[in-house]
Amino acid sequence: MSHPERDTRRCIVDAAERFFRDIGYQKTTVADIAKSLRMSPANVYRFFDSKKSINEAVLARFKGELEESLSLIIAEPRPAGSRLREMLMASYRINQARFVDQQRMQEMVCAAMEESWDAIIGHIERYDALIGRVVAEGVANGEFRPVDPQAATQCIRTAMIRFQHPLLMAQCARMPGPSAEEMIGFIMAGLEQPKAGS
Repeated sequence: MSHPERDTRRCIVDAAERFFRDIGYQKTTVADIAKSLRMSPANVYRFFDSKKSINEAVLARFKGELEESLSLIIAEPRPAGSRLREMLMASYRINQARFVDQQRMQEMVCAAMEESWDAIIGHIERYDALIGRVVAEGVANGEFRPVDPQAATQCIRTAMIRFQHPLLMAQCARMPGPSAEEMIGFIMAGLEQPKAGS
C-alpha cells in the first residue's frame, strides 16, 4: 500500500470513529463517511469492503493502542509484580477513558462482538500473551508462586473482566463490588510468594 493510500485509509478510519462516537455505529452509513471526506462511497469501498471492516479497523486501532501501552510497561527494568500491577491498572484506565459514559462506543464494540468475533479473539490472544509473559517471568525468578502461567493468565483476565469489558464496566459501576485497585491487590496476593515469616 502506497503512502497516499495509507493516508486515505487512516482518514476513513478517523471519520468513522467520529461518526461512531457522535451518532453511533448502527446509524452511521458508508455514505456518511464518504460525504464527510468529500469522496464517493465507491472510493471508500476500495479500501474497506463493508462497514463491518471499517469497524474492525477502528477497533484494531483501540486495541493496538492498549497493546502498545502494555508492551512499553513490559520493557521496563523492574520486578514482574510491579509491572503486572501497572499493566492491569493501565488496561482498566484506558478502557474506562474510552468507553465509560460513551454508550455509542459501547455499541460499536457490541457490533464487533456480534459481527467480528475473530478480531475480538485475536486481541484476547495478544492480551493474554502480554500478561502471560510477565507472569512467566515472575514464576521463573521466584517472585510468584509456581503456578502455570497460561492458567494464571486466564484467571487474571477473567477476574478483571468487569474492569475491561465496555458493557460490564458500565453495568457493574452501579453494583456493589471491589474497586479495580482492590481486585488487582487480590490477584497479586494470590500470585506473589509469601514473605518470609508470614
